[in-house]
Amino acid sequence: MAKIYLLNNQKFNGVENLEVFCIESLKYSVDCNSFDALVFTSKNAIFSLEENGINWKKTPSYLIAPKTADVAKEYGANIAFVGNSGHGNDFANELIPHLKNKKVLYIKAKKTVSNLPEILRENGIDIKEIVAYQTSCKKELSIKNLEKNSTIIFTSPSSVECFFKHFSWDESFKAVVIGRTTAKFLPSHIKYKISETTSAEDCVKLALEDFNS
Repeated sequence: MAKIYLLNNQKFNGVENLEVFCIESLKYSVDCNSFDALVFTSKNAIFSLEENGINWKKTPSYLIAPKTADVAKEYGANIAFVGNSGHGNDFANELIPHLKNKKVLYIKAKKTVSNLPEILRENGIDIKEIVAYQTSCKKELSIKNLEKNSTIIFTSPSSVECFFKHFSWDESFKAVVIGRTTAKFLPSHIKYKISETTSAEDCVKLALEDFNS
């Protein structure tokens, strides 16, 4: 029986994890209390603030999606706004009316794919950026060969990049992607299905439905 591989470390029944990349929190210092708003597009930014012992929870947080907001809630964040789209550029446009006349800090990855800061600046918003974490491909994987007819769940552009450093695409494979941005990074010949929301849980549901149909 073929398998469903999820390219991160989140656990779901009926799915095997294939961790092709790792997240590294960087060392830095920042006074979040000197800002009116913190912008998050990933839970990894929250983990990074915590690992660096930074006092950030009192400053209003603006989060890209409910899943990221759930992590912020667990840490006791002051949540001001949660986006609906789950996509960086769309999130930026959602933020514009909320961030007018505010001093904003965007806690980001070293490598990003959206134009969020540029969109906000073009709309007159005072935004500064700090690189809080980076993604790197794993050099060695526990799984060397993928079964025919497997379904591969891509959860980020990094997962696409790192997957193809280790594997070639077999025509029997099926692809599920977490969002439009990630889909753009797939080789053009690969057909895929895209989840309704940008959550790994919905990707898994889509993969299981397709797998069992």
